[in-house]
Amino acid sequence: MKTRSSAWPLALLFAGVVVYASLYPFTGWRVQGVSPFAYLQAPLPQYWTGFDIASNLVGYAPLGFLLSLAMLRSGWGNWSLWLAFGVPTLLSLTVETVQNYLPTRVPSNVDFVLNSAGAALGAGCAWVMQRLGGLRRWSQFRADWVEPTAHGSLVLLALWPFALLYPLSIPFGLGQVWDRLEAGLVVLLEETPFLTWVPVRLEAPDPLSPMAQAFCVALCLLSPLLMGFAEMRSIWRRVSFLVFFFVCAAGAAALSAALTYGPSHAWAWMSPQAGLGLIIAVLAGLALVALPRRLCTVVMLLCLAVSLTLLNQAPDSPYFAQSLEVWEQGRFIRFHGISQWLGWLWPFAALIFGLRAAARLPVPTPTTKIEP
Repeated sequence: MKTRSSAWPLALLFAGVVVYASLYPFTGWRVQGVSPFAYLQAPLPQYWTGFDIASNLVGYAPLGFLLSLAMLRSGWGNWSLWLAFGVPTLLSLTVETVQNYLPTRVPSNVDFVLNSAGAALGAGCAWVMQRLGGLRRWSQFRADWVEPTAHGSLVLLALWPFALLYPLSIPFGLGQVWDRLEAGLVVLLEETPFLTWVPVRLEAPDPLSPMAQAFCVALCLLSPLLMGFAEMRSIWRRVSFLVFFFVCAAGAAALSAALTYGPSHAWAWMSPQAGLGLIIAVLAGLALVALPRRLCTVVMLLCLAVSLTLLNQAPDSPYFAQSLEVWEQGRFIRFHGISQWLGWLWPFAALIFGLRAAARLPVPTPTTKIEP
């Protein structure tokens, strides 16, 4: 039976992540004058690390898993396993070959083999899950918990923790882009008459007060929480999602701090303002747990609009530049741009999704209520 699956857009997005990480920083392209496939017959590299092996093996496993999952749920049958292995293998061959033309990247036959093995591992896991009935149980679980039309929201919710990995000026404050957008527009329109159209701030904005920061943290948490509420099929499922959501939020923030400052500083983000914002978000989430589906989406849009306004009127924290410097010197440099773009674009993608969902959902009547 063919089923529309959120694994398709997730697989496409993950393939983009793989290409970005493999070809970063996309500068200094040149032709070396050697066969682009010479690396396939080159001797094994003399120097390697456990991190390199693990990242190349594990990096392609989710892509193979998602492709196999999407194909199985779409009714592709036995072709799913082979295609879920073959497509990532072809992608690995392509990016390794393109690395010949980047001075900071070195194509490797070992990387190619490890990538292919990772794709096979991921595809095999999905196939085993299907044989053991895991996909059927997942489909039943999904049907029991979320609305049949929940696709775009599930993709956005799956991406939200990854968007939090890049250091943020205010905890959970995604979408703080105005300073960078303003600087980019000034450079782009320099020496043109259109420069006067850019609303450049002549004075540095005042930082948010501690209470405003706590309020902003609460709004930034309520936005994805309400997006999830709108897709849950009953009140008790919403309560369960609320608990799971805040555990994931705290874990993502802790992982970001650990990657930036080290594991001993994993909870450095938990300031009094962040703690108060968390408490406000939890209490507000419990108060809104019985809100009709359409109103969940409308309140989510309101939270997004207010939080984006507050964030983009506030300056970066004094420690933000230091955080970026530490992050960009680490071994996850290839991924910092991806998480940065996710952090910038996620709220605006959620706004577009929310506007479309609000226009599509029926208006609740006084007799409409969510299943208890």
